[in-house]
Amino acid sequence: MADPTTQSAQISCAMNASSTKESTYYVMELVYWRDPKKSAVAFGMSLLVLLSLATFSVISVVSYMLLALLCVTITFRVYKSVIQAVQKSEEGHPFKALMEKDLTVQPEILRKYVDVCLTYVNLAITQARHLLLVEDLVDSLKLAGFMWLLTYVGAVFNGITILILSKTLQSLILCLMSQNSTQIDQYIKLIRTRVEVTLAKLQDKLPGAVKRTKAE
Repeated sequence: MADPTTQSAQISCAMNASSTKESTYYVMELVYWRDPKKSAVAFGMSLLVLLSLATFSVISVVSYMLLALLCVTITFRVYKSVIQAVQKSEEGHPFKALMEKDLTVQPEILRKYVDVCLTYVNLAITQARHLLLVEDLVDSLKLAGFMWLLTYVGAVFNGITILILSKTLQSLILCLMSQNSTQIDQYIKLIRTRVEVTLAKLQDKLPGAVKRTKAE
């Protein structure tokens, strides 16, 4: 007979995994503008946070956000308590469903995400070594050119401004892609093909010592 503790842990892990999948699906729905109203609200809130960070300090923004949330929850709690007292109902705490929901992170799920993050970290380290130690001259020159362009971008914009512009541009692109995905995929494929052909022609004109070979 199976250990009740083990069964409980398995059930809890399965529920957390299901909750994680639902959360991921909900986030993807917002990101790809499958529900324009909810995505617009999420975009507006995130843009408001970035604009606040551009104006105020991080401490002030976090404090005001938590204060606003507390004002809403406390007001709603008092309102429901008054309504229950007047109607003499026994509904209990208005946030009971949320309070009873299991929000703890299981070790298995945490290890899963740590492994995924570790894969990306190792990939980033390998790529940084490839570029910074000039394993391939062409790739390192591309990075140098990109960094040189970023020096001009940094002289005009600060980090928060770039984040705001990136967020706005990302939402606009994803919104357009969700509405015209077929046509955009065709154009992307065409552009990618032309870029690859152009890079191949440029590489053929380089001296043999710096050409990229299949063995590398």
